[in-house]
Amino acid sequence: MNNVVEVSQLRIAYDEVMAVHDISFQLERGKIYGFVGPNGAGKTSTIKALAGVIEATQGSIVLNGFNLDLEREKALRHVGYMPDFSPVYENLKVWEYLDVFAAAYDIVAAERPAHVKKWLEKSDLVSKRDSLIKGLSRGMRQRLVLAKTLESNPNILLLDEPASGLDPIARKQMRDLIKEAANNGATVLISSHILSELSEFIDSAIILEKGDLVVAGSIDQIRTQTGGGQTITVRFSDENTGTDVLEKLLASEGIPLDRVSHNKGGYVIRFGNTGDDAVRFLNKVLTSGVRIAECSLKNDDIEDIFLKVGAKEVA
Repeated sequence: MNNVVEVSQLRIAYDEVMAVHDISFQLERGKIYGFVGPNGAGKTSTIKALAGVIEATQGSIVLNGFNLDLEREKALRHVGYMPDFSPVYENLKVWEYLDVFAAAYDIVAAERPAHVKKWLEKSDLVSKRDSLIKGLSRGMRQRLVLAKTLESNPNILLLDEPASGLDPIARKQMRDLIKEAANNGATVLISSHILSELSEFIDSAIILEKGDLVVAGSIDQIRTQTGGGQTITVRFSDENTGTDVLEKLLASEGIPLDRVSHNKGGYVIRFGNTGDDAVRFLNKVLTSGVRIAECSLKNDDIEDIFLKVGAKEVA
């Protein structure tokens, strides 16, 4: 079995509030999973339960083959957890912070300087090596905490909004670190509200809403389940001529007009997720002889899927 995380009938309650309702899922080795849902969906509660920070009200969590309730230390031994707004030691220098955790991870003293140097470079914090943490920006703190989380070489990574507060360059650097960890065999569960960024590098998604697991699977699987598909956008140099040609092509292919919308001087045509209908139609538009100013074909990404699921449009 390739699953390193197995969650079964997980329930989390805070007094009278049920945050997570009997959800089950599995995470495979070396894959990156997006944990998606609106505020209050139960993402953070689930991640905290997986990290052993809070106890589940009911259900079981198995990490690396060990039941979290029965063999807590073994289950959590190779787990890296990065919460949103991670607490840090304000009066330590950046290198000291990494060194403290390197010691906690049993890295011998003689190897720690090179180890710390490596993670300063990976997190782009070399210039802040001797700065106090309390003087760092929010984004720099996030990069530092991610470096601390990764320096133990965990095989399960639980990341709660790690890109919060980062500029686009820093988000790319963080994304590269996460992908490198997955390529080295780590299983990553990452929650984020920056859905467009998630779609660029996750393998699968788990979508929660109001504590319930709505849908889970690869992006292609979820796209099929949610009735998602592909979208062609086309804008003609001469809109009148282009519109006439487009209407004839739509009629010849039997595509109903309710799948076509007009947007910013162009047309958007939606297709299902099966077959090569979208590609075939796009080729017909391109070879129709009409002059085209712009055209594109796009698969529904995680943001499109999330909006559909949030609107209760699961097929």
